[in-house]
Amino acid sequence: MKLFIAFVFLLNPLQAEFLMTEFPSKDQIIITADVYMPYEETAPFILLFHQAGWSRGEYRESALTFNAMGFNCMAVDLRSGSAINGVKNETHKQASKDGLSTKYVDAYQDIEASVEFARESFAKGKLIILGSSYSSALVLKYAGDHQDVDGVLSFSPGEYFTGQGKSKTWITDAAAKIKVPVFITSAKKEKESWWGIYQAIPSEQKTYFLPETSGNHGSRALWEKFDDSPYYWAAVEAFLEMNFQL
Repeated sequence: MKLFIAFVFLLNPLQAEFLMTEFPSKDQIIITADVYMPYEETAPFILLFHQAGWSRGEYRESALTFNAMGFNCMAVDLRSGSAINGVKNETHKQASKDGLSTKYVDAYQDIEASVEFARESFAKGKLIILGSSYSSALVLKYAGDHQDVDGVLSFSPGEYFTGQGKSKTWITDAAAKIKVPVFITSAKKEKESWWGIYQAIPSEQKTYFLPETSGNHGSRALWEKFDDSPYYWAAVEAFLEMNFQL
């Protein structure tokens, strides 16, 4: 895969420098992403995927915290989404313009392309994939299907694809093949949605976190405006420290 759009330096609302880039998905539509890369290419790298109806703007705040922890990041617009935090989903706009389907399941090829692009362009060390809501299930699917990522963080996964031509165990079946460290979390009431998936994961380096509070759905649980976000961050950091030697 070749990068064919030049990088553009921008400032986000928190005054942190990032790079906006574009690259082709598997069906050649343009994917838009923001790259937060203060470290060398050998530093661990996290790919950040958003929840339903949203965009790469889900990570305007969280990417900076991951940077402070020692990680480079790339927040990606998947084709199934819209906007959040004032950031429009450009990949969804492109797919809609081209008359392509933008169901959850259609975004899987965008995740495949994002991993390939990140490996070719930025991530020369450990590569971790993080998903939120529907994309948190897709990153588990990816890690089961492929052997080219080093870890997974999954925020509120579930079998979200039964109405889109997939079986009731599409994610669970893939999770049974995961060999890398996995972290799963969610709102407290959501455990039943992913517990079977978690149990299917054979990796001994798996862990999960449930808050004592009600918590939040997806990776917005990390947003500072939520009082219980420090507990999520503590669990995430513990997982990353244990498996990626921060």
